[in-house]
Amino acid sequence: MKTKARLMASLKIWVVIYPSITIFLYLLGQPLSVLPLYQRTFILTISLVPWIVFAGVPFVDYLIRRMNNRKARVS
Repeated sequence: MKTKARLMASLKIWVVIYPSITIFLYLLGQPLSVLPLYQRTFILTISLVPWIVFAGVPFVDYLIRRMNNRKARVS
């Protein structure tokens, strides 16, 4: 994978991860705070990794394709 493709992939993942973790912790941070750290981490990862892999990043890819198609039609 070329450097530009790797950079784009990492940016797409970050665009999904940052708001997802923020929303998750906003909604469930207080109830999960009674659990030990390793259990909170497990719950966070087991719920967010599938979201990111199967929904979040594909949605960002879809949005990027739509923007690129729109730009191609305008040009």
